[in-house]
Amino acid sequence: MVNNKNQGKKKFYRWLIGILILVALAIGLSWPTDYFIEGPGESVPVGQFIKSETKKPMNLYLVTVSITSRPASVLEYLWSYTQKFATRTPSKDLLAGQTSSQYQELQNWYMETSQQTAIYYAAKKAGLKPKLNYHGVYVMNVQKNSSFRHRLQIGDTVLGANDRRFRSTQEMMSYLNQQKPGSKVTIEVLRNNEKKNFTGKIVKLAGSKRNGIGIQLVERTTVTTKPKLKIDVGEIGGPSAGLMFTLESYEIFSHRNLTKNHKVAGTGTINVLGQVGMIGGVDKKVVAADRAGAEVFFAPSDHTGIKKSESNYAVAKRTAKQIHSKMKIVPVKTFDDALNYLNKRYKILRKFKFIKILGLEKNSRPFLRSY
Repeated sequence: MVNNKNQGKKKFYRWLIGILILVALAIGLSWPTDYFIEGPGESVPVGQFIKSETKKPMNLYLVTVSITSRPASVLEYLWSYTQKFATRTPSKDLLAGQTSSQYQELQNWYMETSQQTAIYYAAKKAGLKPKLNYHGVYVMNVQKNSSFRHRLQIGDTVLGANDRRFRSTQEMMSYLNQQKPGSKVTIEVLRNNEKKNFTGKIVKLAGSKRNGIGIQLVERTTVTTKPKLKIDVGEIGGPSAGLMFTLESYEIFSHRNLTKNHKVAGTGTINVLGQVGMIGGVDKKVVAADRAGAEVFFAPSDHTGIKKSESNYAVAKRTAKQIHSKMKIVPVKTFDDALNYLNKRYKILRKFKFIKILGLEKNSRPFLRSY
């Protein structure tokens, strides 16, 4: 009888120890690491984000990188090693000293700026006269000696100072520079669509002989066009869809279908001169575009400050080869590079359409094979 009791206790303890080990293992695997996991995201038609009275084709695609919304757990971190194009990025590298909310605000600013630049450049390219509207300046960083350091946030918009509104960033900077260091200044700020006032002091700007409120800033503008065009991508952030926004906006303004409904994806920033800049995660974007069935992928070929073999275009080419993609990887330095390529590649389809109207389809077959 005693032996049976002892065996029962031993069995109970073995079960208890086993359960405790499983609980400890579960807790350990769910414990957060200091890494974010990045991987291939989605390939989405740009047209679905654009609001315009003019009909828009659904043929140009932006591509995204998937990033975990929080640091990965131990299990997610380990599992990422089974995913070929997953990257483990330390928090300090991704956030660069910012909080998650500050990082997201910065990504939202990048996205909004890329949209406005895309609309502006596309409208000019289409022969329209876009108007730039000045709204204030974005707060990108707050210097250590600024009296606004613990009040201003990244992504705030400074609308004015001392009850003054300005017509440009230069006008605001000139006014602040004229104030004496230590003098009081009250600035009006827009945060989450709510206006706030903060009072602080004028300081000497670090690394400069100028006076100011001690922030790093970028001008905030919006563009007005006729016809009206607006881009709203929801929670997608970052500047890397600039080129594709510009191509889609140009299609709308010029009433053209650049790809004749063939699926074309790409990435790259855009500036007011139409230059295409480098982005991050291009290998993951190639994978996402290939999965979506894109025929062409535009990749920035600029390699300023890096080896040519590490340019977005070079990495995209290698990635396409690794996944055995039939997608054509096209290098672009400017908007015109992309536009000229599309005009040339799909010109044959326009010629074929003309021949078909004349009833000469049979004669066009060898011509189609060359495509």
